[in-house]
Amino acid sequence: MQKNVFVFGLIAGLLVSIIMAISMLTMYNSSAEGHGTGSMVVGYLGMLIAFSFIFVAVKNFRDKQNGGVISFGKAFKMGLLIALIGSTLYVITWALLYHLYMPDFMDRYCAQVMIDAKATASPAELEKLTEQMNTQKEMYKNPLFFVLFTYFEIFPVGLIVAAITALILKRKKNAG
Repeated sequence: MQKNVFVFGLIAGLLVSIIMAISMLTMYNSSAEGHGTGSMVVGYLGMLIAFSFIFVAVKNFRDKQNGGVISFGKAFKMGLLIALIGSTLYVITWALLYHLYMPDFMDRYCAQVMIDAKATASPAELEKLTEQMNTQKEMYKNPLFFVLFTYFEIFPVGLIVAAITALILKRKKNAG
């Protein structure tokens, strides 16, 4: 089980990191406005594609190494560990991209959020949003919050995929 978790966790992590890096660098270097939504969609699709390896890993383990049976708990644990490895690689990749290539990302991101909000928000809502964006920028400077925010982007996706995988693939031993 450990080998499956490690190998498939690395595959998922490398895949999601490559997709995120390409997407973020393309978006960051683009002069077009309003491309953040598209980048976010690509990012979450990349996460789902990468975490589909949770299903592959659990099915492989169940069918080839565990006699065709697996409990919900064991399947979920495998998925959880794969999601943790994949998420950790994603966090490391984002930290390198952000600190080495995109140190002004938060400023640019917050400015785009404000531009998007101006079309529909009232002055009071804009003031409140400005405060929120400034708070978020300050929190992002703290390494602990940086890591937590980044894990919070990806890890819940892995948890959901792990739970769905465990529900689909759980199989008890035949009583006959």
